[in-house]
Formats: sequence, C-alpha cells, structure tokens
Amino acid sequence: MSMKKIVASVVSQKQIGSDVFDMVLNVGDVAAMAKPGQFISMYSNDKSKLLPRPISICGINAEEGTLRVVYRAVGEGTKEFSKMVPGQTLDVIGPLGNGFTMKDKKAILFGGGIGIPPMLELAKQLNCDSTAVLGYRDEIFLADEFEKVTKVAIASEDGKTGTKGNVLDAVREQNLDAEIIYACGPMPMLKAIKAWAEEKNIECQVSLEERMACGIGACLACVCKSTEVDHHTHVHNKRICKDGPVFDAKEVVFE
Repeated sequence: MSMKKIVASVVSQKQIGSDVFDMVLNVGDVAAMAKPGQFISMYSNDKSKLLPRPISICGINAEEGTLRVVYRAVGEGTKEFSKMVPGQTLDVIGPLGNGFTMKDKKAILFGGGIGIPPMLELAKQLNCDSTAVLGYRDEIFLADEFEKVTKVAIASEDGKTGTKGNVLDAVREQNLDAEIIYACGPMPMLKAIKAWAEEKNIECQVSLEERMACGIGACLACVCKSTEVDHHTHVHNKRICKDGPVFDAKEVVFE
C-alpha cells in the first residue's frame, strides 16, 4: 500500500454547516496516490494528543497536489482542525485503506450524514449511469455539488428537503434501481442497505465509519465482524482501517 507521512499545509477552509467544515490540504504527490473511498489520518499540533483523526477524502486534485476533506467538528482534535487557517501546517499520513472498486454498472451511491463527503469524489470518477441518494438529519450540505456530476435524491428526517425518512424511503419513492451499490454512513443505514441489496440481488460495497487509532492495521482497535476468518487474528474480524474501510457487503456482519 502506497502511503506517506507528510507535512500538509492548509490551502483553504470554510464552514458549510453548523459543525461541518470543508478543508483543502496541499499534500503534494500524495494526492495522485489517492482513490475514492480512502482516508487520511490527520495529526493534532497539540503533542499531548498522540492519536491521529481519520478523515475520509472528499476531493482529489492530483494536478494541484491537493486533497479535500469535509468533516464534522465534534471532538477536541477535529475542533482544532476547524480553527486552522490557510498557511498553517499539520502532519498527515495517507492515503490509507482500500477505496471503492469502480465498475461500469448502473449505480446508486448512498451517503448518510458525514458519510456523504467520500461519495462525492466517487460520483465524479464513475463513468456510468448513477444516482446519489443522500440522507440528512436536518442541514443539507454538498448536495449542490453532487447535482453537477450525477442525479440526486435526498432524504431528510424532518422532511423539509426531499423524501421524509431515510435513504431507502427515497429509493422506494423514486423507484430507483441499480446493478451496483456503493454506500457510506452510519451502521444502521448500512445494515438496511445490505439487506435491501441482498433482497434485490444487487452487488454492494460498503464503507464503514469507525473511530480508528493507528489507521494502519496494527492496533486492532477498529474491527468489525466478518463472515471470513481473518488470517491476522484467526477470528471472524476485519480491521476496518486496513482491510477496509470499503468492503463487499457480503463480508460484513452487522449486529
């Protein structure tokens, strides 16, 4: 796996939701290595915080040597990142994990909450008929950018935008179908999508959101249950950071 630890510099940052931030980082040749569905680990400049924060890649610009991350500022680390301004630097390791396996098949891209950003670069790179089905609790973000590259259906819990309900409610309301599914979001959403894909006999790739520690598969802090036995631990586990974060849905057991 090609990855590097580098000193990245902030190119731009803006707030696009009450606690959602959009940052572009200059990462040099790391950008050319990145694929949709991968993530980077961002280190705090506060040396008392030893563990990096894994954040999914929202945008890749290999020519300019930049990566874009859209993240929610919830803990001390991400709140620190949210205060950074252009020119400031931080340590970054990446790109990490396995991204989506892109296929030339009619696709539905599911994104839920902060699982929406990594689907944007996938939507840009897919060369097929696709629809992005985006699920929000309340605030809508990035939907306008998806609309520039693919068809979009929106589900919101409050029903103020799109279908009232979840992403599968939007699929049923708009009678959407696909030959392949790509999905990223909270576990209950992925569990429901896996079940729907199995019912419809549709190939399905899921990206698991998980708090990670090392990001490179050494610490076993971010395991999920799998149908196969892991050769590393000899149990039914997969390491989300190294074996994933993208899996064939058939490999993953949702509790």
